[in-house]
Amino acid sequence: MSAGRVVAGRYELAALLGQGGMGQVWTAYDQRLDRRVAVKLLRPDAVAGASAADETRRRFVRECRVTAQVDHPGLVTVHDAGSDGDDLYLVMQHVEGADLADHLAEHEPYPWPWAVAVAAQLCAALSAVHAVPIVHRDLKPRNVMVRPDGTVTVLDLGVASVLDRDTTRLTRTGSPIGSPAYMAPEQAMGGAVGPYTDLYALGVLLHELLSGNVPFAGTTALGVLHRHLYEPPLPVRQVRPEVPEALEALVLRLLAKDPAQRPGSAQEVYEALAPLLPSRGAPAGHPLDPTRPFLRPHAPWPDRAATPPPVHAPAPVPRQASAPGRPDVAAAVDEAKRLLGEGRITQAVDILGAILPAAAARHGEGSPVVRILRKQYAATLMDDGQYRRALPELRQLAEERAAEAGPADPQALVFRQEAALCLEQLGEVAAALAEYRAVLPYLESPYGTGDPARAAEIRRRVDDLLRLPSGAGRA
Repeated sequence: MSAGRVVAGRYELAALLGQGGMGQVWTAYDQRLDRRVAVKLLRPDAVAGASAADETRRRFVRECRVTAQVDHPGLVTVHDAGSDGDDLYLVMQHVEGADLADHLAEHEPYPWPWAVAVAAQLCAALSAVHAVPIVHRDLKPRNVMVRPDGTVTVLDLGVASVLDRDTTRLTRTGSPIGSPAYMAPEQAMGGAVGPYTDLYALGVLLHELLSGNVPFAGTTALGVLHRHLYEPPLPVRQVRPEVPEALEALVLRLLAKDPAQRPGSAQEVYEALAPLLPSRGAPAGHPLDPTRPFLRPHAPWPDRAATPPPVHAPAPVPRQASAPGRPDVAAAVDEAKRLLGEGRITQAVDILGAILPAAAARHGEGSPVVRILRKQYAATLMDDGQYRRALPELRQLAEERAAEAGPADPQALVFRQEAALCLEQLGEVAAALAEYRAVLPYLESPYGTGDPARAAEIRRRVDDLLRLPSGAGRA
């Protein structure tokens, strides 16, 4: 499988995100709806061998069916599923942000209120999962994303089992499913699993967030599983004395060897965490602060009004490949134009946005090549309605052009007018009015450098803004 392949005549693979026992996960583009998605691919005979291919296929089909039943903001949305040649595919929501393992690595020691907020959000998602009923069976930091607004999303229900007899027969035929460091004793022994199994994994994850390490580590999987079965976990306050005693006690309950000694449900765990959550009005920190949903529930994404949201989707490779380490700007622009002609704006935006930093590093920020590329990028963002991201590009273009040719330069004025249009579309009326009014004197100049037609258009825009019911921007 390679980038550029189109699955089911619709989903174009862009970049491989990861692979494991159940297949590969790719970022992709839905050509029909022009959006980023994640596509999970599985070839049954390659994963399980020819003799077990049918069983693996049934497991995968069940995964698609059951995962699609769960509707919760803390879980990825399933868009589509089916088969394409020898491959099975599952199409899911593309989630922006950082996975919890990377988030932990970037913030050590991890603030204990963040750990509480992560665990509380996971409890909400697990409650929805367990109600189906499903057991996730592989809860770990790599399967949890912290989104830019601080909300936590659980990934990969692909190894979940439906709690019925058919599922038990299917999953008992092979090795235990899960990751040894997060595997409950009963799961390691091949016994019956249930919601209590996920709560044990939650305890491991919470212990890791608080202490910086999983409670049971080792050089081999068998060694790790032996420690899960027979060794007590280290109380986290021995490593982090500032952790509340109630939180340490909850972690120890979650890590009980006997499932009967663990909390009875994810709801019960949430209720134990609730008193430790930060109160409304407490200061929020990093933009990916997982306490934010509790401090400002359903609030707009942080800094959305000031900073363009990051794009983490890898750009597709242009059809004309360049030499290693040397971005082929012309090929990227041609590919973006081709995609725009087909109405695939999201892909065009990603291509231009990905090659722009590389082109600037190679040619210099103020080079003609980079300026042309930035202009195309800004125009494409505006075509896609992404005015917040287009605005800084237009401002940079206007500043560079004015520095070279003066503030009355026609092209600099075009960039400023487009920036004002972005501000207008974003609802920043006062700023848009100020920008339009700053441009007008140059366009109405009596010395032959003006542009009466454009000046009249701006006058109309100003009049329209001044008629807004709120009166915003009137000075």
